[in-house]
Amino acid sequence: MTQVIVVLNAGSSSVKFSVFAVAGADLRRLYRGEFEGIGTAPHFFVKDAGGATAADETISPAKEMSQEDAVHHVFAWLVSHSAGLKVMAVGHRVVHGGPVYSEPVVVDGPTLDALTAFVPLAPLHQPHNLTPIRVLARSHPGLTQVACFDTAFHRTAPLVAELFALPREYFDAGVRRYGFHGSSYEYVTHALRALDPAAGAGRVVIAHLGNGCSMAAVLAGKSLGNTMGFTAIDGLPMGTRCGQIDPGVLFYLMQQRGMALDAVEDLLYNHSGLKGLSGVSNDMRELLASDHPGARLAVDYFVYRIGRALGELAAVLKGLDALVFTAGIGEHAAEIRARVCRDAAWLGVTLDDEANRRGGPRISPEGRTPSAWVIPTDEELMIAQHTLRLLGGVSSPRKKGDDAR
Repeated sequence: MTQVIVVLNAGSSSVKFSVFAVAGADLRRLYRGEFEGIGTAPHFFVKDAGGATAADETISPAKEMSQEDAVHHVFAWLVSHSAGLKVMAVGHRVVHGGPVYSEPVVVDGPTLDALTAFVPLAPLHQPHNLTPIRVLARSHPGLTQVACFDTAFHRTAPLVAELFALPREYFDAGVRRYGFHGSSYEYVTHALRALDPAAGAGRVVIAHLGNGCSMAAVLAGKSLGNTMGFTAIDGLPMGTRCGQIDPGVLFYLMQQRGMALDAVEDLLYNHSGLKGLSGVSNDMRELLASDHPGARLAVDYFVYRIGRALGELAAVLKGLDALVFTAGIGEHAAEIRARVCRDAAWLGVTLDDEANRRGGPRISPEGRTPSAWVIPTDEELMIAQHTLRLLGGVSSPRKKGDDAR
């Protein structure tokens, strides 16, 4: 019987998952899949470690499917299609750990209550992250569940990096800069240290560029701050999220344009960013391939804001030893990486064009500092490692050479 850890990443319309075989302190990915289209056109697919399709089911759109149904479907598939697998624990991506949780935790009743109290801090994410925990607590009450928080990695930031210039009572009530994408940053930090120990121990800016985007300043493996703040809408422009915006714009929209609060929220989260600015798409691949003026403007703005954030984070670090690109755009858009690196020549960043076209991992000339890198992220593996650690299987999240992808 093969013991496995299942990692769940639940959103409003999908449940993504990975399955890792456990052998002592080692993890090996067996499957990766997703139940997508919840509430619209449900589709379930799974690929094995070699990329071959293990399941591909289109479920009738007329059939009402909830997130709870999706979780049950995933576990039913594991039972019926994966004989010989025993689930020893489930790790969950949970966006918000609030000011309380600075590391992953085994979830019990009081912990779940505490995480539920953080729903107002991430209303578009937290409820969906917590639903599978509740579902499995009912259907598999003896199963160990671990919550890994997007915010946890950034709890090493100093107080001044967490503050807003508001009366202290609001900070004490939880209104502070949290930062997100923590599992991605943690994974990339360990991966960089394996590739280049000196760079990994130095002053690093990591650019997590996907449909959601942020950047972090990391010193000797510890976060000093992240471009996202109280919510996952701040900082860089994203696929459909606006990023940094003057709060006065919100007053204007509500007072002068008569927009209701929920309409403003919908605008900033779902119709802004690359999608809103370009008028074309929220997909960087489409924007880079387009001659539409709006597409070019959106790309220019994206690169401009990354450059501004890089300068700010380098100032926090008081220098720069390495720049790392990760996530969908960071890993695959060579043009974006090239433009960012060339704009950062003032920081000493240089680009090896051929290495950049290949996708790295190192995309700067050997021996040059700051170095530049492309490192694919693996948040699911990071969550699985933390889950195994809390089960007592390993003593640290990741060791050099522990690439279980």
